[in-house]
Amino acid sequence: MTDPSSAPSDDELRETLDLLSTVMASVSDRVDANTQVLDRLNKTATEARQAAFAAKAQTDPKAYGELVGETIDGKINDNLVRMGQMCVDLFEASNRAQDVLRKAEEDRSVALRQIWEREQKAGLLKSRLPWFGLVAVVLALAMTVTLPRFLASNASACGILGASWITTTTDVDACVFYVE
Repeated sequence: MTDPSSAPSDDELRETLDLLSTVMASVSDRVDANTQVLDRLNKTATEARQAAFAAKAQTDPKAYGELVGETIDGKINDNLVRMGQMCVDLFEASNRAQDVLRKAEEDRSVALRQIWEREQKAGLLKSRLPWFGLVAVVLALAMTVTLPRFLASNASACGILGASWITTTTDVDACVFYVE
């Protein structure tokens, strides 16, 4: 069982969840931005292909067509390499986001467990509270009866109570209160 005083406070847990939300929003924004870039690249590649087919159809000489085709393939290849790198980057970002979410879920589980344990302790105390009250009442009644008798059985305590300690004619010591 962990020490409840070492558990993070609710404010710290809230702050941690806020930070995780911020991280998730940032990752989501990056994914959206990368999706837009990929859409533009796809559109560019499609337009480049269309331009290549149009150029090939307009200029029939084989050498000129091959030169145009190699140029276009070089441009497309660069785009494909960049798109591949973006895919790798997106995959890594996704893995990092999953790790952060997994850690947040573990932290949440730990926090909920600690809250549950505290509630169990509070419930146990609440169930025992009537018995503590009963014991206190019984103890108060017992002290009401026994404390004066105990104090009256000692000469110095008798003096503290404001009474007089006397020895009777039958050689019995007694604590006596005189009323004026």
